[in-house]
Amino acid sequence: MTEGGAPGALSDVAPKLQAVVCVVLNAAQTECVLFGNDGIAPKLPEDAVILSCATVAPDFAHNMEARCAALGVHYLDSPISGGALKASQGRLSIMASGTPTAFATALPILDSLAETVFELGDKAGAGSAMKATNQLLAGVHIAAMAEAITFGITQGIAPDTFLDVISKCAGTSWMLENRAPHIVSGDYTPRSSVNIWPKDLGIVTEMAAASGFAAPITQTALAQFQSAADLGLGLEDDAAVAKVYAHRAGLTLPEENT
Repeated sequence: MTEGGAPGALSDVAPKLQAVVCVVLNAAQTECVLFGNDGIAPKLPEDAVILSCATVAPDFAHNMEARCAALGVHYLDSPISGGALKASQGRLSIMASGTPTAFATALPILDSLAETVFELGDKAGAGSAMKATNQLLAGVHIAAMAEAITFGITQGIAPDTFLDVISKCAGTSWMLENRAPHIVSGDYTPRSSVNIWPKDLGIVTEMAAASGFAAPITQTALAQFQSAADLGLGLEDDAAVAKVYAHRAGLTLPEENT
């Protein structure tokens, strides 16, 4: 049993809950958890709150908020950032939007999960819009890091040297410092998988198209992650996008424990 968990049938437990935190991969899974065949939302008591943490499109968040409101349940659009390590430390950043009552009801949960809570508006959607903007940058930074580290190899720069130098220069980023060590060590154990990025950057490109906004750099990064997934790397750490560049250029990347 997971630490902090308790046994019991959902139909028995849900009516006693004041808050539910839904951390899944995508919109389809979110809708399944909340409103599927055994969805939790209709089983919750009135005035309970759902914190929905997946990266989804703002329109989806609007829809979930409306469906929850029809049940007398509050919905907080609360996508998260920080990864597994910060989650385990209760130090996530949460980009949240929802009614003042949803925020007030969720406050004890937010305090336990997050180092920083950004209150971005009084209705769902704004949190998801901000998360999409963050994911644009994060995905582009990972793809750019992969391109740079493999380019460096073609110029005789060893990956560990690349990391040591660039992490102390203007070209660095949080994503570079977090993901490049995975390539240096040859360890692609998924902390955040390749498969997340076709979804998240796909959401960004769809939002951009709906707004009449061109996002060519996002589209380029998306193509690299899609290529990685097509190579069978979807369940590896997202730093494995470097293997796309290495594959095309005939390069050899470091292997684990070498």
